[in-house]
Amino acid sequence: MTGSDATREGPGGKRGRSGRGGRGEQLMAPPAEFASYYGRPVIKAPAWRARDIAGYFFLGGLAGAGSVLAAGAHATGRTTTATAMKVSSVVAVTLSTAALVNDLGRPDRFANMLRVVKPTSPMSVGSWLLAAYGPAAGAAAASAVTGKLPRAGAAATGAAALLGPAVATYTAVLAADTAVPAWHGAHRELPYLFAASATAAASGMALVVGPARETAPARCAAVLAAVADAAVTKAAERRLGMVAETYRQGRAGTLLRTASALTAAGAAVGAVCGGRSRPLAAVGGLALLAGSACTRFGIFAAGIASAEDPKYTVVPQRAAKEARRTTTTHSAERTQPT
Repeated sequence: MTGSDATREGPGGKRGRSGRGGRGEQLMAPPAEFASYYGRPVIKAPAWRARDIAGYFFLGGLAGAGSVLAAGAHATGRTTTATAMKVSSVVAVTLSTAALVNDLGRPDRFANMLRVVKPTSPMSVGSWLLAAYGPAAGAAAASAVTGKLPRAGAAATGAAALLGPAVATYTAVLAADTAVPAWHGAHRELPYLFAASATAAASGMALVVGPARETAPARCAAVLAAVADAAVTKAAERRLGMVAETYRQGRAGTLLRTASALTAAGAAVGAVCGGRSRPLAAVGGLALLAGSACTRFGIFAAGIASAEDPKYTVVPQRAAKEARRTTTTHSAERTQPT
């Protein structure tokens, strides 16, 4: 018997009812406290390592959003920033892929994922995205550094920019596609949060590597990213309900509060001082990069915490079930003749 059944049954297992026609239920016992068998988790937490997968989330976001900023800088004649961002993107996607392969255990497992195309699998789609984006980002960076094949380099820059947003956000879909309460419950907001975090990271990198005279677009993007990050985080917490506790408590809470402070401070320093002082622009950029990294590691930690505590799996499910039952009961009452 489940906890919710126990609250509706009286002695002898018969349900106590009151009201006309047997409608409406009277509690015959106090609400039961939930506990899983031996206090064990109801779902199995992902076996992903935080260093590898949270790092993979962060670096992929930096690479994808960086290619978008690189394309913008390339198109507007900010050549120094464009070249630096192209190089940083190819380095980031290389490290991101290395982190993924390290978590998989063997390089051939990544290659095996490219043997088939499965549109319903975020991992399959993500593997093909990386396989297409990596060469494009590499060609763009090589052309920018060597100065050779400028037309091919421009085409590669455009291709990397087109794939960049998907590379930056598909990991959110990958996480939300699991049964982990803190990720799946925020499946609508998580891609936007990853996009905001990726934009903050790429803007921070542009502030670090670009001349102050070329960083105006990055400074604007950093402010927009900081505002979006705060707004989407609040929206996700509202949707999660009690599961949002995992975003505020423990290691995840510490990381996400630090991320919020660093992102806001980095955007403010970049906006106010980034156009006049290269050292201050770099300080703001480093704060944005650190804030984005803390966001990814904080979300990862919140997901693991929510999977390990059974109440975050069962209590929301019971609440949703009870809400559906109440709605059905009320609908039936309204349709019955008086």
